[in-house]
Amino acid sequence: MSGAGRPRVPGRAWEVALAAEDVLGEGPHWDAASGRLLRVDIRAGAVRGWRPETGERDELAVGAGASVAIPAACGGLLVAAGDELAIWRDGRAVPLARIDSDRPVTRLNDGKCDARGRLWIGTWATDGAAVAAVHRVSPDGVAVRVLDGLRASNGIAFDGPGELLYVTDSPRGAIDVLDLDLDGGTVACVRPFARIEPSGGIPDGIAADVEGGIWVAVFGGGAVHRYDRGGALDAVVELPVSHPTSVAFGGERRDVLYVTTARHRLSAAEAAAQPLAGSVLAIEPGVAGLPVAAFGAPPDDGGPAGTRRGWT
Repeated sequence: MSGAGRPRVPGRAWEVALAAEDVLGEGPHWDAASGRLLRVDIRAGAVRGWRPETGERDELAVGAGASVAIPAACGGLLVAAGDELAIWRDGRAVPLARIDSDRPVTRLNDGKCDARGRLWIGTWATDGAAVAAVHRVSPDGVAVRVLDGLRASNGIAFDGPGELLYVTDSPRGAIDVLDLDLDGGTVACVRPFARIEPSGGIPDGIAADVEGGIWVAVFGGGAVHRYDRGGALDAVVELPVSHPTSVAFGGERRDVLYVTTARHRLSAAEAAAQPLAGSVLAIEPGVAGLPVAAFGAPPDDGGPAGTRRGWT
């Protein structure tokens, strides 16, 4: 199905994947090597794992403010919190890098790894000033600021060929696209890709599909949008919660779109009216997502499960 405002799947377009009570669920990442969906609860300071095939759940306490957790090729997880990146392995954290420590009003936010295994991670400014940025972090911990002047970088994605970088700046209601030199790790030619009016919510986490589409969780808008490769809105999936936070393709064929959600900023009455707030939802989008990379490794299309060391 296509056309603005219409879901890409018939009937009810969503289902409950995992009933949960995340206060601020965020940063979903499908780890193909283990068949596990990772996410963080920023307020609880926890990284939570879930295997859809078995229902197995696990959790790692990493401290309040953890905004994203990505498997690392060396074993364990790369976790962002505050202004620090660290590798968590066997219950211990080894610091990797500090980001924008000279900008005390900024905090690390959403991030993804490119096809070379480098992390691209944004920050948000707690005072709303345009001092947030996007950084590129290599596996040896060297960080380079590649895009400045943002207020809250809340979603990052790459196209299939690795020629485009998509960046969300939530307070502006903006998803921008940049030309990407994957080999050199440089960007150029920032331009608008899509916009969401304030009355419709704010763009949060994003994910790319194999057709060049970008899926975005609309926080406060109770929906997930898809924009085609030209930036035109061609699908809207309405959800039973007002605060979806991010999206990630998962499953063996990457044909399920997982949606993290939040109870954060809901009044008591709103929370009572939205019993699924804080759960992980699933959408059958009718298109597969692009594979995502671990830190220090190329994208993983699957393979034997459990090939990385455990992280709990």
